Amino acid sequence: MIPLSYRSPKTEVRESKIHGHGLFATADIAKDEVVAVKGGHIISREQTARENHAPVRPGGNPDRRQLPHRTGNAKGTRVVDSNHSCDANLEMRGQITFVAIRNIHAGEELTHDWAMTDNDDYSVECKCGAPNCRKILTRKDWQRPDLQARYAGYFSAYLADKIARRRYA
Repeated sequence: MIPLSYRSPKTEVRESKIHGHGLFATADIAKDEVVAVKGGHIISREQTARENHAPVRPGGNPDRRQLPHRTGNAKGTRVVDSNHSCDANLEMRGQITFVAIRNIHAGEELTHDWAMTDNDDYSVECKCGAPNCRKILTRKDWQRPDLQARYAGYFSAYLADKIARRRYA
């Protein structure tokens, strides 16, 4: 049977300075290496609300939610236990795949920039502590030209499409 989710054996969940616990590299990870693939079921926003599912960023269609296969909510049971960082080392490729956007050394915390995976309506204080920290994360951060240049090729499929349509509009 094919598993519904995948996380690289080069990773483990442990305590994080960013937010309680996080995902860490246990071995070197090369740029563009697949670190995690989210699996599950795609459902509408309405079904998400109706069935009281916890919000999960889909990295795809804004009217859909991905409900990943989980074995529970305990530490380490989610396929992508990575925290946000404004100096991320993981990002999306397509709709469900997280890849390294640079070479990552064993021991580094694996993080992704939440603003590059969705455009849900949110504004939250950032606590990543990176030198380039934006301090506040918003649903519109993906529209920033500096972030579009930095993360070119690593946006969720839905946002990559939105960016392309804006450029050629």
